[in-house]
Amino acid sequence: MAKYLVIVESPAKVKTIKKFLGANYEVEASNGHVRDFPKSQFGIDVENDFEPKYITIRGKGELLAKLRKAAKKADKIYLATDPDREGEAISWHLMQALKEDPDKMHRITFNEITKTAVKDSLKHARGLNMNLVDAQQARRMLDRMVGYTISPLLWAKVKRGLSAGRVQSVALRIICDREEEINSFIPEEYWSLNGEFLVDGEKKPLEAKFYGTDKKMDIHNKAEMDEILKALENEEFEISEVKKGERIKNAPLPFTTSTLQQEASKTLNFSTQKTMRLAQQLYEGVDIKGNGTVGVITYLRTDSVRISDEADAAARSYIGSQYGEEYVSETAKTVKKGQKIQDAHEAIRPTDISRTPVQIKESLTRDQFRLYQLIWKRFAASRMAPAKYETTSVKVAGGDYTFTVSASKVAFDGFLSVYMQEEDMKKGNVLSQSLSKGMKLKLKELKPEQHFTQPPAHYTEASLVKTMEELGIGRPSTYAPTITTIISRRYVSKEQRNLYVTELGEVVNSIMKQAFPSIVDVNFTATMEGLLDCVENGTVQWKTVVRNFYPDLKHDVDAAQEELEKVDIHDEETDVICDNCGRHMVIKYGPHGRFLACPGFPECRNTKPYLEKIGVTCPKCGKEVVLRKTKKGRKYFGCEDNPECDFMSWSRPVAEKCPKCGGYMVIKGNKIVCADEQCGYVTDRKNVEKDSE
Repeated sequence: MAKYLVIVESPAKVKTIKKFLGANYEVEASNGHVRDFPKSQFGIDVENDFEPKYITIRGKGELLAKLRKAAKKADKIYLATDPDREGEAISWHLMQALKEDPDKMHRITFNEITKTAVKDSLKHARGLNMNLVDAQQARRMLDRMVGYTISPLLWAKVKRGLSAGRVQSVALRIICDREEEINSFIPEEYWSLNGEFLVDGEKKPLEAKFYGTDKKMDIHNKAEMDEILKALENEEFEISEVKKGERIKNAPLPFTTSTLQQEASKTLNFSTQKTMRLAQQLYEGVDIKGNGTVGVITYLRTDSVRISDEADAAARSYIGSQYGEEYVSETAKTVKKGQKIQDAHEAIRPTDISRTPVQIKESLTRDQFRLYQLIWKRFAASRMAPAKYETTSVKVAGGDYTFTVSASKVAFDGFLSVYMQEEDMKKGNVLSQSLSKGMKLKLKELKPEQHFTQPPAHYTEASLVKTMEELGIGRPSTYAPTITTIISRRYVSKEQRNLYVTELGEVVNSIMKQAFPSIVDVNFTATMEGLLDCVENGTVQWKTVVRNFYPDLKHDVDAAQEELEKVDIHDEETDVICDNCGRHMVIKYGPHGRFLACPGFPECRNTKPYLEKIGVTCPKCGKEVVLRKTKKGRKYFGCEDNPECDFMSWSRPVAEKCPKCGGYMVIKGNKIVCADEQCGYVTDRKNVEKDSE
């Protein structure tokens, strides 16, 4: 009997696939990559046309020996690594490492780990797609070039084991730019006005929002508000318009990697890393009572919303039988043309729509169940009819001014019967049926309210993934590792859901912007991603990309090297005396930023927190204001007498008092503003600096 060997990436798949294939098939796992660049050297021969130097990864020798032994015995070898660039490259490396006859080796891919998919893949075995391999090689080499040439420079400059990365440095810059936006944001005052009107025969008053005259009016300050209130003082109010209509809300598209990460973050509070880990488990297979180990979702790294014809037909049939034919969508939606999409595999969906979350709840962990339920509901909803709303909008006229109120109620729930997002859950206004044009209303109360504009929100993992995807930075497989890296390096801290730049992150970002502007340039990185896609499509040679990238990088590295050599970085001495040995303590960099250490290390190991004075007295108690950090490394300004004095400010205070209210002022970009929003005093920074000279 013929013997076949199937090699997969993950040991978790071995048991599942072996069960599908039977006794003639041996299934082994490579545990990811088996060859890579050496850790101790660059690994790219620049002189020899950028030839990569690959070696067996440390600790993989034994595993490779086992695979070679199994390969010798086999009549055919099927390389069944993941269906993407990375998987194709692992198959290529396995081919090189196994040293078997190439005619004996075949490449197979499947988008889901089900019996049908796996068996079908054997019928469609193919040769290696070298375009995919080359795209991965080029990506790996570009990342290597950036990491191995820039990281030592950061190390020298900041004196820590820091690192740079082609995608991670851009992600850090995006977060830093947003932080700058927030820090320089100056709130602006605006007002809103709501009116409560009594309707004859109704207990509940009608609440309407101020609109303006013929066109919408913004109310900027109290004086404008007082003017409107005065004009409305003795006015009579009546309904000037009642408009009924219909609004349609289309079903959502099925999940891609990025939309799954965003939605799981919003609704389940999962980090991108956790979402990917759980999705991997669901893809590789879970033990379901009565079915054995089965992969319950399709491949999790994808930026396509395409669904196979079989899955589409199965979903429509299921929805028709469970919910009724009127709930089945007419046509499948497609994504807009012009978006860059690697359409190699389908969107993320359940492998079998009839396998409902409730059915397999017992076989899943709590978090696996919650993620599977999200994927199942989203896919089912994507094949369902739109929701329809009946809308009513009412205008209330009083003199020259108009108030508006709108309400909607669900006429047909469509996909909402399965899947609701946050905005769908908000309760809308319910309007009385008795409202008609010309109806007189009695004013109960006008409610003016002061507001201030809010700065842009801090990035969360979900919004950063969305931005990276929109800008074309990174790919589905890189979003989660990129975010994990910048958090683990302590460049960014995560508090509640928000991402904040740490002091260390600021230092690294400013060096990168100064010395390597193209590396941290968003457009440049997006262009590189586009070129890698061209390599994948076979329209650009991979070495061409590498040849064009390296000289510019080397030029920037050499220039930065020279710059750095001019800067002799000594430990900065302070006037703080070491309690143990009497030496002057020096400033050092640690994982959380700067701290004070004794220069007598290792004999004296005394350390202290470094509290940098900013030359401003505390507005509460008159002692010094110092730069402090939260436990996770986010900067703020507080009193040196903390915890006795609780003064704190996220923005840097200045010594000058506000000329308008006498309170303290803070720096916002190139402006200095009063810390009290109600006061609203703003001046140019240079004016204050001139006065203080």
